[in-house]
Amino acid sequence: MRTAFSQSLIRLAQADPNVVLLTGDHGYALFDEFRRVCAQQYVNAGIAEQNMVGVAAGLAKAGLRPIVYGLSAFVPIRVLEQIKIDVCYEQLPVIFAGDGAGVVYSALGSSHQSTEDVAALRALPSIQILSPADAYELKACMTLAYETAGPVYLRMGKADLGDVHDRPLTLRAGEVLNLRAGQGPLAFLATGSMVKTALKVADDFPGAAVWSVPSIKPLSEAAVASVARAHQVLVVVEEHSVLGGLGAAVAEIVSTHAPTYVCRIGIQDRFSEFCGSYSYLMQEHRLTADDVQAQVEAFLGRLTPVSS
Repeated sequence: MRTAFSQSLIRLAQADPNVVLLTGDHGYALFDEFRRVCAQQYVNAGIAEQNMVGVAAGLAKAGLRPIVYGLSAFVPIRVLEQIKIDVCYEQLPVIFAGDGAGVVYSALGSSHQSTEDVAALRALPSIQILSPADAYELKACMTLAYETAGPVYLRMGKADLGDVHDRPLTLRAGEVLNLRAGQGPLAFLATGSMVKTALKVADDFPGAAVWSVPSIKPLSEAAVASVARAHQVLVVVEEHSVLGGLGAAVAEIVSTHAPTYVCRIGIQDRFSEFCGSYSYLMQEHRLTADDVQAQVEAFLGRLTPVSS
């Protein structure tokens, strides 16, 4: 997926000389090819992320198309005020790419993990939030972000989990993508790194439908309500806090338009207790396929029997 991101950057920059990539002293190997072919469109702003966002806002006001790259623990978390005032308030077309979202930087501890980025941005007016699950979704998200006349946050999580699609696709703002049809009582809605897990867990629930949600904000109320009406339980899975993320967005829509049960699976209201490998942190936060399955079964066990 990171390769798809680099390729998309180069494609956009070569097609539009107004595209400028800004990075806060990150991503050297990732941007080697970009610096080689688009050297005049690359700015290393140094370890000064707040200033970098201010520079991007100025470039956007001058008619350029800045893309700001950083670790998601820093972009957007460290620069939230600058995103709010410098970019969102002005409704400027700046793309923020937050890499390593969730617990990808598992060995570096909570300072480098970002499990609250979606929640922090959802309440900011004007900004869109995109969360691709694979290389195909990433390319579609990059195209959508570039075509958007306003701020966009692109959330990039674990990059080497494999594809969930088998061909290129186009994406509209707010769209949810059906990966597996099903008429059973459960429907899974997942985003980013957890889409692959949702597909695996759904195998154990006959008739379960699976949807990928690459556009968290906006999120089509009509589409989510339609899924809710077709199933008895929605299972939302994300590598993000259960507070304020996709699960919260789905629950808000469902409670208003199509009340049904919503099982929200994500990171609970706590920091990581230990450092370790990515797989270890996923176990600690109960986000492995086995853990997700167990949480779904426990949720169903607390309900009035759900017919199949």
